[in-house]
Amino acid sequence: MTLFDLAKKNIQGNFSNYSVYFLSMVFSIIIYFTFVSLQYNEKIQQSILLSNTMNFLFMASSLLLLLFVAVFILYSNSFFTRNRKREVGLYSLLGLKKKTIGKMLFYENFLMGMLALVVGIIFGTLLSKLFTMILVKLMGSSAEIEFGISIEAVGQTILVFLIIIIITSIQGYRLIYRFKLVELFHAAKKGELTPKVSIGSTVLGLLLLVVSYWLILRSFPEKLTEGYIFANYGIALVSMVIGTHLFFSSVVISLLKLYKRNKGRYYKGTNLIGTSQLLHRIQGNARTFTMIALLSAVTISLFGAAYSGYYGNEKNSFEMVPFSYSHQSKGDEFDDQIEGLIQADKEHPITAKVELPIVEVEGQLTFTFSYEATAMKLLPEKAYNEVVKALQTGEFVSLSEDEAIAIKPRLTEYNSSLFKGEQLHLSDEMHELTFVDMLEGSVLPFDYPDFYIIVSDEFFTEIANDIKPKLYKVYEVEGEKSTAVTSEKINQLVGKEDFQVYPSFYTEYKEGKEGNALTLFIFGFLGLVFLAATGSIIYFKQLTEANETKTSYEILRKIGVNKRAVRNTIHMQTLFIFGLPLTVGIVHSSVILNFISNFISDLIGANVIVPIVTAMAAFIVIYIGYYILTVHTYNKIANK
Repeated sequence: MTLFDLAKKNIQGNFSNYSVYFLSMVFSIIIYFTFVSLQYNEKIQQSILLSNTMNFLFMASSLLLLLFVAVFILYSNSFFTRNRKREVGLYSLLGLKKKTIGKMLFYENFLMGMLALVVGIIFGTLLSKLFTMILVKLMGSSAEIEFGISIEAVGQTILVFLIIIIITSIQGYRLIYRFKLVELFHAAKKGELTPKVSIGSTVLGLLLLVVSYWLILRSFPEKLTEGYIFANYGIALVSMVIGTHLFFSSVVISLLKLYKRNKGRYYKGTNLIGTSQLLHRIQGNARTFTMIALLSAVTISLFGAAYSGYYGNEKNSFEMVPFSYSHQSKGDEFDDQIEGLIQADKEHPITAKVELPIVEVEGQLTFTFSYEATAMKLLPEKAYNEVVKALQTGEFVSLSEDEAIAIKPRLTEYNSSLFKGEQLHLSDEMHELTFVDMLEGSVLPFDYPDFYIIVSDEFFTEIANDIKPKLYKVYEVEGEKSTAVTSEKINQLVGKEDFQVYPSFYTEYKEGKEGNALTLFIFGFLGLVFLAATGSIIYFKQLTEANETKTSYEILRKIGVNKRAVRNTIHMQTLFIFGLPLTVGIVHSSVILNFISNFISDLIGANVIVPIVTAMAAFIVIYIGYYILTVHTYNKIANK
C-alpha cells in the first residue's frame, strides 16, 4: 500500500470528523465562485447603474474571503494534526520517518482540498443562477438570468484555491517536525497555555469593556473631526479587543470559581465534573473565544447595517428627491423640452405639477444654530401647500405676515423647540420674522445648505420685489419607481447643476437600492461563511474534548451515573461553550448597531429595529443548528 493509498484510507475512516470542516470549505468555495461569476456576468453589469461599483465590491469581498479561508484552513490543519498526535506517534514507533509521515499528511490535506474544490465548483455552477436571481431580485433589476458556466470564474477559482491548498498542505507537512515522540503520546494530557487569573486582570477586563461601550455610545461633538474619529473609535476598538480577551481569560474564570464556592450546587449531580471541565476549556480556548466573539460582532453589525440601508432605501430616496422630476427654470425653451419629455412617457402620466419660487437671503438668528445658515431659502406658504397636496404628505400651513416656519434640514436632529419663539433678522435690518414651528419633510432635491423657511405669501411678495426668486419646476408622475428611460433623458439635460443629487427620484432610488442590495448580498454571504467557520472551530474543539474525556465519562457510568445525567452535562457544557462567545458577540454588536442605527436613522429617517433584530435572529438560529449537531456528535462519542 502506497502513502497515497494510506492517505485516502485515512480520509475515508475519519471523514465523519472532517465533515463539518469539509462542508465549510465547500461553502467558502461556492461563495467565492459566485462572487467571481458575478464579476464576469456582462448581462448583470449592463442592467444596473452601479456596474463599476459592483465589480469593485465583489473583488474586495473575494480578497477578504480568500484571506479568511486561508487562515481558517491553516487553523483547522494545525487542529487536526494536534488531534491526531497519538496516531502520528504510533506511525513513528512502527518505524516511519517524519518525512514519510509528513508526506502522508500532505497528501491527506491535498486530497481533501481538491475534493472540496471539485465539489465546490460543481455546486457553485449549479447554484450560480439561483444566487444571481437573488441578487437581481434584491436590486430590482429586470435582467433575464440564464444558466451558464463562466470559464473565467472556474479558472480563477481553481487557481487561487489550488495555491491555498498547496500552501496549507506544506504547512501541515512542516508541522510534524515540531513534535517529539514523547509529546505525541502525551498530547491528551497536555493542554493549551492557560493565562493566569488575578483580580487586577478581571477588573481591568470589565473596565475596558465599559470604556469601549461608553466611547462608542456617547454623542457626537458639535464639530466632528478626523482626529476625534480616529482617537475616540480607535481607543474604543483597542479597548474592546483587549477587554474581550480578558473577559474570557479572567472574568469568566473568576465567575466559575465563585460558583464553585456554592458547595450545595457544586457537588450536586455531575456539576463538579462539568464546572471543572469548563474551567479548563475556557482557559485553554480564551483566544479562540475572543476571535469568535469579535468576528460574530463584526459580522452581525455589518449585516445589520447593510440590511438597515436596504430596508430604508425608499424612504431615504424620497427624503433626498421628493418629486419624480425637479429642475430649475432656465427659460421657456428649456422648460418646454423637459415637460415634453415627461408628457411623452404615456406609461407614467403626470399627477401633479408645481412651480416653486425660492428667494435666498442672509440674516441673523436669535439663537445658536450649528447648521450652515448663510444662505436661507424662503418659500411662500402657497407653494408649500401645493407641495403638500401634490405629495399627500405633511400639513397645510397658514401664516401671518411676520410669522415663519422652518423646515428641518435633512441629515440633522433638530426639533421644533429649538425654533419656536425665536426670531430671524434679515440683513437689510428692515424685516423680522418669528418662528412658530418646525416641520419635517422636503420640497426639492438635496442641495447644501438645506435650510428652507416657509413665509407668508405677503412677506414673500415684498421680498421678491427686492431679490429676484429662482423658479423651480417639479413634477409627480405615476409609477415613479419604473421611469428608467425618461429619468435618463432628464438626467442628461439637467445633470447635477441644480442640486447635489440627481433631479429624478428613480435614479436616486435605483442607485440606492442597487448599492444597498450589493452590500446586503455580499455581507450576507460573507457572514454565512464566517459563521460556518467559527461554528466549525467550536465543533472541532468539542470533538477533541469528547475524545479526551471519554474515559472520565466511562468512570462516571461505572460508579452509577446514568446516561441521561451524562447527556445533560454534555448539553449544559456545549450550551455554555457555544452560547458564551455568541452572547458576547451579540452584546458587542448591539452597542455597535445602536451607534449605527442612530446614525442611519438620521440619514434615512427609518426605524431600523426590524432589520437589526432580524440579523441577530438569523445568526442565533444558525448557531443553534451547530449546537444541536455538536451535542449529538459529542454524546455519541463520550456517552456510548
